[in-house]
Amino acid sequence: MSGPRVNSFFLGNSSGVNFSIILSPRDAETGKLQLANCTGSKRAGVWNLDVTPGVSISKVTVSLSRTLELCLPNATECCPSPLCMVETLQVLACRGSVMLAQLLIQAEIFANSSFAGNVSENATLIPNQAFKPLGSCPCNLTAGACDVRCCCDLECTPDLQQLFSGSCFTGVFGGDVNPPFDQLCSSQSMEYTPEWFPFLCVQSSLDNTPFLGYFYHGSTSTPKIPSFEIPLQTSPGKPFTGYREGDPIITEEDEYFTVPQHSLAGQCVGNAPVAYLHNFDVKCLTNLECYKEGLPHDVRINTGTADFIQQNVVYRAVTDRGKFITESENLLAAEVLCQNVTFAEHYKFIWKDKNIEQVNVTVFLGSLCDGEILTQRFTVEFLSLNISNGEELFENPGYQVGKPVKAANLNASDPLGSLNIWQPAGRGLCASATYTPVVFGVDSHSGCILEVDINEDCSLLRGNVTEKLNALIQATHIGKRDNSSYSDLNDWVEMIRLDPFSSNVSTGGLKGICPDIPANLNIHIIFAKVGAVQGIPQQQILAVQISYSTVLWQFQCGLGCKNTLSLLPITASVQFIEVPAQPPPPVTRYQKIYAEFDCNQNEVCWPQLLYPLTRFYTGEPYSQCLAKGLFLAFLLSLAAIMSNPWFSKLWNR
Repeated sequence: MSGPRVNSFFLGNSSGVNFSIILSPRDAETGKLQLANCTGSKRAGVWNLDVTPGVSISKVTVSLSRTLELCLPNATECCPSPLCMVETLQVLACRGSVMLAQLLIQAEIFANSSFAGNVSENATLIPNQAFKPLGSCPCNLTAGACDVRCCCDLECTPDLQQLFSGSCFTGVFGGDVNPPFDQLCSSQSMEYTPEWFPFLCVQSSLDNTPFLGYFYHGSTSTPKIPSFEIPLQTSPGKPFTGYREGDPIITEEDEYFTVPQHSLAGQCVGNAPVAYLHNFDVKCLTNLECYKEGLPHDVRINTGTADFIQQNVVYRAVTDRGKFITESENLLAAEVLCQNVTFAEHYKFIWKDKNIEQVNVTVFLGSLCDGEILTQRFTVEFLSLNISNGEELFENPGYQVGKPVKAANLNASDPLGSLNIWQPAGRGLCASATYTPVVFGVDSHSGCILEVDINEDCSLLRGNVTEKLNALIQATHIGKRDNSSYSDLNDWVEMIRLDPFSSNVSTGGLKGICPDIPANLNIHIIFAKVGAVQGIPQQQILAVQISYSTVLWQFQCGLGCKNTLSLLPITASVQFIEVPAQPPPPVTRYQKIYAEFDCNQNEVCWPQLLYPLTRFYTGEPYSQCLAKGLFLAFLLSLAAIMSNPWFSKLWNR
């Protein structure tokens, strides 16, 4: 060690282990260290030993308790020379009288030097790194001390160098600042030497090495910190032409308008940008310690035409805190710290064409105390300016990605229906799982866990599982478009239901085994792009199929088979399949015949067999290709002649 403190670690359980430190002077005659025993303490001379115990690892710290200042005249307790102290220490870990571990420390510590005297005006000349190495030993990082594994460090004594002589740093960092480079004629370090190397090698001295300036940088570049600034749409001379679906909304400061949203990992991101015409409703958990305010509500928003509008903000007080506070700790009333925070924010963007006409914000405020967990809610809804009879008339009647699929139950008096998947919570049981609507264009897979008794009747189990799956589909028809009208039957497609397959296999009275359990619900939605409105694709649902996949349920016996309940996972998956809006034209007879010779559809391309002999082939000179082709034709002709029977007769004669 070369400093006043060093750390090490003891691996294993330190319970009942005694740590001690002793000074180990060398024997004057033999030069060997004296034998250590377990009778030491945690202090030896000016050295202290501190141990921080852990579960399976303990931190051992050896520190010096004296100063390292050079002695002034008539001063004591100081260093008389720059090399202040050279001592050998031993740290022992013992359990009783048995030594478990031993650590040998060679301490060579120099005094702290501070400048005292006149300042010289002679400046140190630093050579230009582009033409001369700055230092002959780049690994010499510590002044006045030996750097481990740095064999070119002149401050390392021969005894210290023997400790790491076989592990010295190599290359430029280890002191080889002018190594032979690969282009030298005398260099043999190239792994893959080209055949032209002996003729085009370089004859040069090592003073002209390309390693000069290895640590030299001619220019420095500032790091580019990612931000939410958008210079593309706010550049001078390029007017803002309006928003398109999915474009981020811009503020007056040329930044994204952000509202907390869920990331792909399910966590809440506070600075997520709001996308144009994308609605969302998210909930985020926070407490008083982690609470952060969002974007100020006085920020003006770009309408889409380089104009800016102010948000219309309405503040309301939360009357029922129980809907937002999900957990609280029992704290004394005198110790509770409370703060007025935002419980919920509801944004409504009124839009027309590619522009935002108005922004209405409703903010719910309440008191959040220390120890409570708050469930914040943030919603964003885009409403068209064209509203008739309380229903929104979308200028693009087709579905947009991320919007809920419209469902209806046209056989009931109330036609409003739903198409959902599970949103498990807690233990993931079906009894506590909630529903979330199926959104267009997003393939989903969710499920929950059903508890099944070992004596469960198989018929009742099939019926129970089917009832759980059918509860997700409270509809008979799916809307072709997002603005499908309940009064027009042509705006809807009837869902095709395929009943689960049942093989009627008998289990022979065995308990805990049930075949043909419809545990998987498959929803296939077929859609197509039937046009575009203002450049936005208009997508329409053509058909919906509901099917089931069966599994064999078998009771899983736990440890000792003490539990009579087993878990049956049931799932629901949604898959969107895009098909052409119009069926492709039928393949003609010529196309069927020509398909065998189409080079784009087959690995073997017979029409290009003689391609190297044509003028279009540029891989080799045409004269060489022609010569090779004629030679190949000669060989083929010779082979044909020699394979003829009359040639063998002629040869025998």
